[in-house]
Amino acid sequence: MKRIFRVVVALGLLLVLAWFVLTRGSPLDGPLPDHEVNLSNGELFYWAGGCASCHAASNTDSSSDDENLLTLGGGREFSTPFGVFRAPNISPDPEFGIGSWSTLDFVNAMLKGLSPDNRHYYPVFPYPYYQNMKVADVLDLKAFMDTLPASSNVVAGHSLQFPYSVRRGVGLWKKRYLPGTRLDVVDAPTPELARGKYLVHGAAHCGACHTPRDGAGGEITTLFLAGAESFELDAGRIPNITPHKNGIGAWSKSDIEYSLKTGFDPDFDSFGSSMVAVQENMARLPAEDRAAIAAYLKSIPAIDSETD
Repeated sequence: MKRIFRVVVALGLLLVLAWFVLTRGSPLDGPLPDHEVNLSNGELFYWAGGCASCHAASNTDSSSDDENLLTLGGGREFSTPFGVFRAPNISPDPEFGIGSWSTLDFVNAMLKGLSPDNRHYYPVFPYPYYQNMKVADVLDLKAFMDTLPASSNVVAGHSLQFPYSVRRGVGLWKKRYLPGTRLDVVDAPTPELARGKYLVHGAAHCGACHTPRDGAGGEITTLFLAGAESFELDAGRIPNITPHKNGIGAWSKSDIEYSLKTGFDPDFDSFGSSMVAVQENMARLPAEDRAAIAAYLKSIPAIDSETD
């Protein structure tokens, strides 16, 4: 009996050890590359990344007030099957925001999904896409965000159901769903397609909404951009944006560019729901970036949304 007890205890200890090893974060230790900051490029990725859409102090999907869109006090709530997520304050306030973060802290959040104290962020923060960004673009984004207004808004923590409330378990989720390599745009046949691929799979994180997910919240990559039910409860369906006839197959490249600039589709219907804020962000990008996104969306495999 004692021997059985010792074996059970040993197995238990091994399981605990495995849990801590498999779920621990693996931050970048630095040093970061030398880089001359480009604030204009940082602003571009601020809009491409949709920072204001979740974190703006107005706590709305859209606002014409630029001051609101540049004050990242957080507070927006996302009601999901896992519980309620709340967008944190990411303004430069050193106490209530991220003003005390080092540049390396910010890079680890964006590329590794880790907090300064090495806790995992939930992937409602779209670091599975931001991890594909170039370090130089992340550094420029950090520099631009440091110029924005500080907010002392206090945001409550997430309210999640068990076992999703066990944050360390996100480490296992990352091992299952995050690719082991960064995005490769070298294989794109033209510079325009390379840029479009970089934006769609990176800062713009189009798949975060338009790709269906399994029960654990991981993307079903074989249905990339084929449309999905919104991860927010009762928020409806997100459309297919592949070149299939059930998606945007009838749209021309110029149609997509026009819609991203104006918010109107080829039939002159206006965008709705959270896509309004996305489109308003896209309208702030250079025309060549909207053209690159449009070209890439026309180049990807056409997938029938009715098979998802």
